[in-house]
Amino acid sequence: MNYDVIVIGGGHAGCEACLATSRLGKNTLLITGNKKNIADMPCNPSIGGPAKGIIVREIDALGGEMGKNVDKSFLQMKMLNTKKGPAVRALRAQADKITYKEEMIKTIESQENLTILEAMAEDLIVENGIIKGVVLADGKEIYASVVIVTTGTYLKGVILYGSTRISSGPHDEKPSLHLSDAFKRLGFTIKRLKTGTPPRIKKSSIDYSKAVIQPGDEEMHNFSFSNKLNYNVDEQLPCYLIYTTEETHNIIKENLTKSSMYGGYVEGVGPRYCPSIEDKIVKFADKDRHQIFLEPESIYYDDIYIQGFSTSMPHDVQEKMVHSLPGLENAEIVKYAYAIEYDAIDSMQLKPSLETKLVENLYTAGQINGTSGYEEAAGQGLIAGINAARKLDGKEPIILKRNEAYIGVLIDDLVTKGVIDPYRLLTSRAEYRLLLRHDNADMRLMPYGREIGLINDDTYSIYTDKINGINKLYDKLKSIKLTPKEEVNRYLESLGSATLYDSITLYDLLKRPEISYENIRQYIDEDFSLEVIEQAVINIKYDGYIAKANKEALKMLEYEKIKISEDLDYSLVPNLAKEAIQKLNEIKPVSVGQAIRISGVNPADISMLLLYLRRGNHE
Repeated sequence: MNYDVIVIGGGHAGCEACLATSRLGKNTLLITGNKKNIADMPCNPSIGGPAKGIIVREIDALGGEMGKNVDKSFLQMKMLNTKKGPAVRALRAQADKITYKEEMIKTIESQENLTILEAMAEDLIVENGIIKGVVLADGKEIYASVVIVTTGTYLKGVILYGSTRISSGPHDEKPSLHLSDAFKRLGFTIKRLKTGTPPRIKKSSIDYSKAVIQPGDEEMHNFSFSNKLNYNVDEQLPCYLIYTTEETHNIIKENLTKSSMYGGYVEGVGPRYCPSIEDKIVKFADKDRHQIFLEPESIYYDDIYIQGFSTSMPHDVQEKMVHSLPGLENAEIVKYAYAIEYDAIDSMQLKPSLETKLVENLYTAGQINGTSGYEEAAGQGLIAGINAARKLDGKEPIILKRNEAYIGVLIDDLVTKGVIDPYRLLTSRAEYRLLLRHDNADMRLMPYGREIGLINDDTYSIYTDKINGINKLYDKLKSIKLTPKEEVNRYLESLGSATLYDSITLYDLLKRPEISYENIRQYIDEDFSLEVIEQAVINIKYDGYIAKANKEALKMLEYEKIKISEDLDYSLVPNLAKEAIQKLNEIKPVSVGQAIRISGVNPADISMLLLYLRRGNHE
């Protein structure tokens, strides 16, 4: 059998990758161990959150599926950080784990050019440094021009709790036992990483009177730019907030050596920004309590996810820990927590296109690259799929810049800095986060999606209507002036705003922090959509900051334009520090801009490199 593209793994990265390649006309095979677990959510039941929610919007703007799918399957929607600036606002949804999977499977099954095969890929066929196909566990060979590996936590996966170690992927699925060995034989550096998940408890066994209800927003939201808002906000399911107790902390401290991590049973490096409850108690010993959220997983079963309570304690200790929490004194555990170890590759062995440096036409995406989170995986999967299809068409890859997308920040961090522990995208990682907002993901990326071929006419029409609406509103605001009449000044005084001595446009009046669009709506004789108003108001109020960020980004883009040949031997560049030579030869940056971001390469090294390149050496 021959295909244009083979995608190994049906998680969030694999779903986006196979949909992208097949929609771009490539005959694609998705190989997954269990078809029923396509788009599975083995850990938390949420999509989005700080930075991650913006990734989902970016995926949608590029023509991906995650945003559309969660809009079909959410239990609750909430916009986070609404009291803070627009740079950190992000949408988060509680997703129905059953509906989310079912809807994604329907989408994949109905997609042209896409075939699903239930099997385990255990080896790679490589000839002369070029991928040619895969070998299944039964020895069968399947050939393709491109292979995208999105194996999640299945590479030599091991489940841990207490002193128990079980060779397994999530949900007691068979792990991939030999594929990481194939990577190792090809020269890839293999890392051992760890993540974990908390217990699930029976909904009916909780005393909610001891918890604080956390409802969804009364205002409607959606991730996808092409979906219309049409749900009943009153039908959203609530989450609940509780806190750990002194008893919880004492139980953990008394049994610390029984946990897989502190008992010395864990080999992999765990996530820094999503630590286990044991880690929180040890590393934040000054805190007398930690937040815990009780989150619904589906309307189809009774499980409640204990967010913030990940652990690798033995089952009997987990029982005590859970029963020490307010409202969970009589809680029934339906699924115990566990840690999971798995193999990943060194992400610095990837190009910014997510093609591997060691094997041509072999791409990787998701947790195999050292990331954590469904959203980070989906973003990588989409880019890997897009670039795989473009390479088959003889086109240049899509490389999103750090000032264009969080996906660009994510991939640049992976290929330039690498990972020590599972990578989680944070707003603080983006130096241009004011430019990378929830509200403008379509403005930033939909032209790319259209050029790539993943944005259809109807969706693009919605985008162009929004652009036209924003421009029309700008014109209105700039053309309407208020004069220093008594009634106008009285109104401004009532709003706590300075009175007028000269006329002022509504555009300039909106720059005042205390003035909102609602305050000036009465002077505008036309209605505009909430999206148009939001975009215009943010751009006006933050105009100076946005201009400054754009100016800084443009400076860096000048360095991005200075390309570096892949075959440059940095030991030939005079006066480079030894560490810089080692790092530059290892990472092989594609531009001076990328070289600047490499840890261990200092400004003096960059000056020497620029001088070398400007003399006509290896440009």
